[in-house]
Amino acid sequence: MLKIHAAKHRRDFTLDVAIDVPAPGIVALFGRSGCGKTTLVNIIAGLLAADSARIEIDAVVLDDTRARRHVAAEQRRIGYVFQDARLFPHFDVRGNLRYGERRAPATDRRIEFDHVVELLGLQALLERRPRELSGGEKQRVALGRALLSQPRLLLLDEPLASLDVARREEVLPYLERLRDEFAVPMVYVSHQFDEVLRLATHVVLMNRGRVVTQGDVGQVSLHPELRTIVGLEAVGAVLSGTIVAADPHTGLAAIAVGKGVLNATLPDARPGVPVRVQLLARDVILAIYPPEGLSVRNMLAGTIASIVEDSVDTDLVSVDIGGATVLSRVTRVAIQALALRPGMPVWILIKAVSIRGHAFLAPHGV
Repeated sequence: MLKIHAAKHRRDFTLDVAIDVPAPGIVALFGRSGCGKTTLVNIIAGLLAADSARIEIDAVVLDDTRARRHVAAEQRRIGYVFQDARLFPHFDVRGNLRYGERRAPATDRRIEFDHVVELLGLQALLERRPRELSGGEKQRVALGRALLSQPRLLLLDEPLASLDVARREEVLPYLERLRDEFAVPMVYVSHQFDEVLRLATHVVLMNRGRVVTQGDVGQVSLHPELRTIVGLEAVGAVLSGTIVAADPHTGLAAIAVGKGVLNATLPDARPGVPVRVQLLARDVILAIYPPEGLSVRNMLAGTIASIVEDSVDTDLVSVDIGGATVLSRVTRVAIQALALRPGMPVWILIKAVSIRGHAFLAPHGV
C-alpha cells in the first residue's frame, strides 16, 4: 500500500491531502498549476517538511509527525525525475547510470543495469555526454538512473513538460514499459490528461491544495471538476475494455466495453489485451431510433442516465451502455427536438477513427 497523508500551510495556501492506494502502480496527481502537486511530491521525497504527515510505502514509514519520525531524503530510497533531466555533464550516459546504481544498497539489486539499458533503448547512447543528447534521450537516461538506485518509490514531476510533442511521444512508450515490467510504485505529476490516460492506475484530482476526487481514470473522467480543467474540447469518458478481435491488415480492433463492442484503430492490438479508450463528448452522436445505412462503425444501444448543463447552448448527456458511461455533447435545440430525457433508450454513434485507445498491461496484476 501507498499511504500519503500530508498537510502544509504557506501564507495564503494550504495543502491537505490523503491518498491510500494499492501498490505497485502509477498514482497520477492531476490539476491546474498551483494546486499543490509539486509541494506534495517534495514532501513525499523528504525535501520539504510538512506541518503534519504520515507517509508509508509497503509498511515502511518514512514520515509520522505524531510519532516524531522523519527519514532523511537521502535515506528514503526514492527516485526523483524532474522536468529537466539534471544529468551530470562530466559523466557520459554510462557514468550517469552507474551513479544511480552506486546509490543502491549492495544487497538489493533487483533492477539490473542491462535490463534498464535495453528497456529504455540506451545502448547506442552509453558513450555520449548529456550535451549530445536530445531532450527525450536525456529524460530516458534520467529514468534509468532513478531506476538503478533501486527505489521503493519513483516520483516523476512533469517529466515531459519541457519536451515538444514529438519528444513526448518518444518517451511515453518507455514510461508504459516501466509501468508494465517493474513493480515499483510511481507518483506521476502532470497537467496533460492524455499522459494520465495512458499511464495511470489511480488518479488524484487536486484543486487548491485538496483532493477533489480520486479513483481510476474512468471514474475521474466523469467528474465535473475535471471538465473545467481540460476544457470543452477534451471532455469525454474513459472506458476500460478488452480486445476481443484484431485485424492486422486494417489496424482495427474490436473492444468489449459495457454490454457492447467498439471498433477502434489500435495498432499492434492483440486479443485478450486490456485497453482504455477515450470517447470525446464532441464525437458522440445520439439517435432515438436504430440507425441504418451509415459508414459509422460503432452503434451501441444505451439508456440516458442524466442531462446536465455544459455550455451556453449545449448540455452533456450521460448514456449508460451497460455498466459503462459515455458522454455526448448535444445542443439544447436538438435535445428539445428529440425530446431527450433520463431513462430514454438511445443509440450512440462514434466513428472508429475518433476513438483514442491505449493498451494497458498493469504490473503484477494491478
